[in-house]
Amino acid sequence: MKIPHKKTEVDQAKENTGESIERADYSANPRLALSVPADCGGQRLDQVLARLRPQHSRSRLQNWIREDRVSVDGAIVSEPKQKLWGGERIELAEAPDEHKQAYSPEAIELNIVHEDDTLIVLDKQAGLVVHPGSGNWSGTLLNALLYHEPALENIPRAGIVHRLDKDTSGLMVVAKTLEAQTDLVRQMQAHTVKRYYQALVRGSVERGGTVDAPIARHPTQRTKMAVVKTGKPARTHYRIVERFIDCTLIECALETGRTHQIRVHLTSIKHPLVGDPVYGGGASRVPIGPQFHRQALHARRLGLVHPASGKPMLWRSNLPDDLAELVQTARMLAFEARAIEEEDEDWDDELEGGPEIIYARGDGPVEDEDEDECEQ
Repeated sequence: MKIPHKKTEVDQAKENTGESIERADYSANPRLALSVPADCGGQRLDQVLARLRPQHSRSRLQNWIREDRVSVDGAIVSEPKQKLWGGERIELAEAPDEHKQAYSPEAIELNIVHEDDTLIVLDKQAGLVVHPGSGNWSGTLLNALLYHEPALENIPRAGIVHRLDKDTSGLMVVAKTLEAQTDLVRQMQAHTVKRYYQALVRGSVERGGTVDAPIARHPTQRTKMAVVKTGKPARTHYRIVERFIDCTLIECALETGRTHQIRVHLTSIKHPLVGDPVYGGGASRVPIGPQFHRQALHARRLGLVHPASGKPMLWRSNLPDDLAELVQTARMLAFEARAIEEEDEDWDDELEGGPEIIYARGDGPVEDEDEDECEQ
């Protein structure tokens, strides 16, 4: 059964804005009724709205017009440049503030590997953005944490003390109290939080080592980071786990925590991550293997001193299925290549002049056998 809206008086608009608010609309997006002042005659629709609703940017108002959220004298208008002449009635359905949505609880599945009164350790899936930001104001780890533990709304950033890139999987720690958050941040600064990653990189890495190179925003490509002399200090240690055909599985240990640090550092030494869409230069596959549509990077081990008990703790995470399958494919390709190489080497060692083809009786063609018998 439909329930009629309750009718109430419409607030009178302020003389300098020409605005009135219709309170009869209880929908998710209540519409604002605006009257175009006479002195706005000849101006564009987006210009008039910018005057009547100065709390919104011109670009936001233009987007709302294009999204059919604005009508003039009852007709939807989708063109921000449409001229007005004064006295028209505008109705505007404002979209929810995306910044407010950023801190709304959302029922998003989390893989929690440890939780107590002080902290949460979780295994983040690839594809999950950690913190709200431009283009990702909802559906983030922060939204999921607020749903899982509502008390985290009282902790800055919902207790998040470090981040993983959207398409990097693996272990993260979240503080449940202010005291724990402060302690963990201090441990980060003192380098007592140990973070170990496994990465599949392009090329054959000859030996382990350390990349000690400052990182800052790329000077011309503002969405990327880069090794820059004036950047912040950054240090990454790495060791070889397993070599394959033209790619290597390595383990990285972070001494600092700069944005995209592992991806930038490994690219700087000519070993970008397999599948990295930003720094990989289009190298999205292992040689003759399958494509991989994210950077092959996983936060596999996490060690820290528990903020409450003072005891050292360590968590391990297996490679996720997609990355484990990629590594297994690289391993099988390398095994097959080595087997062929060893087989060829055996022939060369034992038969320097090459093998002589000899048919045993019954192995050759029937007509050849008959001819041999006749000759005898």
